[in-house]
Amino acid sequence: MIGTEAMQRVFLSLMAVVVLSVAARADDAPEAATEQAAPSVTVAPAIRSEVVARVPVSGTLVARRQVQVFSKVSGFEITELLAETGDRVEQGQVLARLDDETLTAQLAQAEAEYKRASAGVGQAKSNIDSTRASLTQAETALERARRLQSGGNTSQAALDQAIAAEANARANAASASDGLAVAQAALAQADAARRIAWLNLERADIKAPVAGLVVARNAELGALSGGSTSPLFMLIDKGEIELEAEVIETALQQLSQGDPVDVDIAGLGPVEGHVRLVPASVDPITRLGLMRISLGDKPGLRTGLFANGWVTTDRREAITVPATAVLSDASGDRVQIVADGTIETRAVSAGLLWKGRREIRTGLDVAETVVARSGAFFRDGDKVRTVMPETRSDDQGTAMGILGQATAKAMDGTELP
Repeated sequence: MIGTEAMQRVFLSLMAVVVLSVAARADDAPEAATEQAAPSVTVAPAIRSEVVARVPVSGTLVARRQVQVFSKVSGFEITELLAETGDRVEQGQVLARLDDETLTAQLAQAEAEYKRASAGVGQAKSNIDSTRASLTQAETALERARRLQSGGNTSQAALDQAIAAEANARANAASASDGLAVAQAALAQADAARRIAWLNLERADIKAPVAGLVVARNAELGALSGGSTSPLFMLIDKGEIELEAEVIETALQQLSQGDPVDVDIAGLGPVEGHVRLVPASVDPITRLGLMRISLGDKPGLRTGLFANGWVTTDRREAITVPATAVLSDASGDRVQIVADGTIETRAVSAGLLWKGRREIRTGLDVAETVVARSGAFFRDGDKVRTVMPETRSDDQGTAMGILGQATAKAMDGTELP
């Protein structure tokens, strides 16, 4: 155990160290007193760093282009379903099939009607050839009757009969020409009916109009096509899903197409995107505009998911100071500079706030020192003392070393020097 005499020796050694330290600093006492009289402040230099302007957005994932698939023929039973929700399909791929027995019969009927009309056109052409021959014969007979009558070799009655026959043949020829036009019109009508029947039969296969993702299927086996106003299938064109986001009206002027966006999607995490469409109008009640943000082809995107994020509208290098160094009120922005231990208040033009630092557009140069947390505590001309990182002095270290040695020697009974 440490005796009373040893403890007294330790105490006397420490007192000697303190006395020596005080004596060494006696000459600097007036200066130290003056320094400690000035209040201390934490300062920071103005530096160049990156500042970013961002606009917050939030919304829901939606299809960029949604495609509804309806049946183009009504009243036919759905016999096959070849696509389900979540399937990716190609353009022209069959999604479902209808019962085509009736449609096949309708096509056969239309084909037969077309053939009949085609035959009618041929018959009308033959009739025209026949009436033209009859007209030529009647014209020749009329010419001969006129020559005979002028020579007095035939009667007027025979001439009149030839004239009537020629007029009748001419009328028959004209009627045959009209008959051809009617037959050709019937043929065109039959051809149109045949093409409609062929299209209807082809439409018994319900096909994807675009390549994309099936997001809904309302078609059911046994149901009749056209029996509901709902589409049989819903597709997302090319599977492209984007964010329909709300943005406050005061931020609209900052937005541009192509601005980068950092999006956080529920269940998926961060996703990078860009502004595709800037709001063209603002809701008069909510004062919000709807914008579209492209998200690329990231797996796991689904319509209806909630997402929020930030649109980066500007990014630049600028002179910055700690945000707490800037005072702002009705008179403007200002900072307090420390030069040679003296406070100077200076008006500045402050800009963006980014990661705890404030952009200074004008009024401050790089490396100038400002009060890190300005306030109404200092006025121009006040003397201050800058705060340095707290360090242990050499004298304190020496005293602690001597104290350690004295304690150790007292514990083992060794005499102090």
